[in-house]
Amino acid sequence: MTAPDTIVLVHGFWVTPRSWEHWITHYESKGFRVIAPAYPGFEVEVEALNADPAPIAEVTVPKIIDHFKAVIGELPTPPIIIGHSAGGAFTQILLDQGYGAAGVALNSAPTEGVRVLPLSQVKSTFAVFKNPANRHRAVEMSFEEWKYAFTNTFSDEDARALYERYAIPVSGSIVWGGVLANFQPGHQDVWVDYHNDARAPLLFVAGSEDHIMPPAVQRSNAKHYKSNTITEVKEYAGFAHLLPAQEGWQEIADHVLDWALRHAVTGKP
Repeated sequence: MTAPDTIVLVHGFWVTPRSWEHWITHYESKGFRVIAPAYPGFEVEVEALNADPAPIAEVTVPKIIDHFKAVIGELPTPPIIIGHSAGGAFTQILLDQGYGAAGVALNSAPTEGVRVLPLSQVKSTFAVFKNPANRHRAVEMSFEEWKYAFTNTFSDEDARALYERYAIPVSGSIVWGGVLANFQPGHQDVWVDYHNDARAPLLFVAGSEDHIMPPAVQRSNAKHYKSNTITEVKEYAGFAHLLPAQEGWQEIADHVLDWALRHAVTGKP
């Protein structure tokens, strides 16, 4: 069987594919084709989305998933899918629906049914929940909120530089919907079949110092899977939520790639 030669990177909320810039060049230097699609409407630069966040308020989870399914569906062979934060939840959904040879969820947001809610997560997302009207608009983080949620282990100088380079508002509707999913009847946007034996292997990666998606969230998410397929959790000490940009990220990038190549399955979705 041929090992995957393509990597699809799925960004999370409050950032764009620019947040993968170092991982793209790192994996390309190893000979892989690397694709980092933006969410629908997010194809412009960070500065443009901050100037006009209308596309952020309008995006939905089904639109995001359909977009990534279209991108992956055009590939000749199933790729390795690596998602960060909300992108980790989207990676789980894509794997559940038959896309990808293996998946990695870095500091992943939870899928439906995961009810772990650490206090640090509540504080990290308070920018959205402090006003019910935020459910219908794009919501930005202040630098202080970003520092706590994304870069709490970084120096102020580095945190500020990354805030200015990466940060955009988030869809309040999607964030509210993720919380309400556990209290509404029927399957919601972030539902996956935890008993799906056909799902490709999945690795959860947790940063021990992550405030917004702490290791408890990753462990709980992994424990929900009851399928007869590989689901593992790896925790890295000292890493915050913005793990792809923290010093030492290369070790994690290499580890998850090695894991995905060792466990990848082949076959067209």
